[in-house]
Order: sequence, then structure tokens, then C-alpha cells
Amino acid sequence: MIARPIFVLGVFVLLFTVPPAAAGLPLRDGEKLTYRVSWAIVPGAGEIKIAGQHDTTVPGAPRLIATTTTATRRLARMLMPFDAEAKSVFDLQTGRLLSLQESSVQKEKKSAHTVAFDYSSRQATYVAGNEPDKPRVLPIPGGDPTDLMMGLLQTRSWDLKPGEKRDALILFDDDFYELTIHMARYEDVHTPLGIFKTVVLEPRMDKTAPKGMFKRGSSVRIWIAQDRHRLPVKFEVEFKIGTGTATLSAYEGPSVAPVPATTADAKSSGP
Repeated sequence: MIARPIFVLGVFVLLFTVPPAAAGLPLRDGEKLTYRVSWAIVPGAGEIKIAGQHDTTVPGAPRLIATTTTATRRLARMLMPFDAEAKSVFDLQTGRLLSLQESSVQKEKKSAHTVAFDYSSRQATYVAGNEPDKPRVLPIPGGDPTDLMMGLLQTRSWDLKPGEKRDALILFDDDFYELTIHMARYEDVHTPLGIFKTVVLEPRMDKTAPKGMFKRGSSVRIWIAQDRHRLPVKFEVEFKIGTGTATLSAYEGPSVAPVPATTADAKSSGP
């Protein structure tokens, strides 16, 4: 059964790896988010840390580097150690993803790949770590790609009302997904930082035939706090074998951290 949390963490690795897209950056310079990951009846199965930092080492080309680390914890780590790291480079001038690299280690099994994006040719070059001499070209569909998590984080700058929706181009490993993100409802969410009034967003495959995890009946949801900081306070991936949940447990921002002073204050924020 412990292998299940590893699978869930692996999915969250994909969800948390690519940097934010153009307008309304979902991750800011100096912003740090820590999530506690639980799997079904295994609380505290893992932890995810996300950090954003501006990079000015390339003259005239300011960039944002998003770094994500994921690891099993406690009993899950004793029985199935798992570590992953992702680093993504994002052009601050155009708001486009330039490149990303991901790596993971599960016991003694290592995996890695890199992706570089060329928007003039609308192609991405995918290189697997075990086949560095065999790059693969991935045609980029219309739109600017991001991963599922950062695509959802970008919705911090959206103002969707119940029943409204918006399209997003999502990259899962080496495959692009054309998703439609729906605003489902308002909901209060309990976290270690307090209770937040949130909007619940759900990505679906409305425009094309379901594939991957969506074809297998999985679903994804995100809870965005409706205060002035609009933090993503919770993520959930539901499988037929159970549900993996990532809940915000710590936050450090470039300004004042949006930790509610009281439950009443938290619940009063938002619509």
C-alpha cells in the first residue's frame, strides 16, 4: 500500500514543476509555499516546497526561476524513499516558459528529463536523461504551455464566477493537454494557516478526447483563497484507488504573508 503515496507524489511532481505563464504571474520573486501531502489513510506521506526567484544574470533578459522539491516523509519515507526536484526558467518579458528540467529518485531508480521551448518554430525539444543523444521534437499546439499546477496557479489573477470557464494548454511530461478550467463553487477550507474562503476550480478535457489520467477517470481540483493574496491553499488529485491531497502548511511572501489573524477574519475575506 505504501507504493500508492509514491504514485500520488509522482503526480504532484508533474503538477508542481513548470513556471507561471504570461499575465498575472502565479509565483512571485521571493515567494515560498510548503504543502503537506496526504494519501487516503496515510497522513503526512510527503511534502512539497515551491520557491520563485528572479534571475538577472543574463543581461537584458530577466527571468524567473521556479524550483520545486518533493519528498516522502515519516513512515512513507522509511518504506519507500522518494525525492524529486524541478527547475523551470521563465521569461519575465514575454511571460513564456523557456526551459525546464526534472529529476527524481525512488530507492535506486533515477529518472530525469529536460524540455526547451522554441516559440518561433512552435516546437519543444524533449531530452530524456537516459537517452541524451536522442532528443525528441514535440509540436506545440496553439497557446502558451504551462504545467497543470502552474496553469491553475495562474488563475490567481483570474476573476471567474461560478459556471464560468477558461482554456489552458498543459504539458504533462512529454504530452500536451488542451484543458478547460471551470469555476465550480465557493467553499471554506481548513488549513494549518487558518480557514480560507475559496473558489474551487476544476480542469476538464472538454475540447478533445480524454487521455492519460483523465481517461482513467481521475480528476483534479484547486482551492484559491479569495482574499487579496489569492493563495492556492489546497490541491487534490482523485484516482479510482484513492485521493491525494496537498494542503498549504507554510507560506513566505515578498510582502506580508496572508495568514489570517482569526478564523473570523479568514472567513470574511473574499466574496
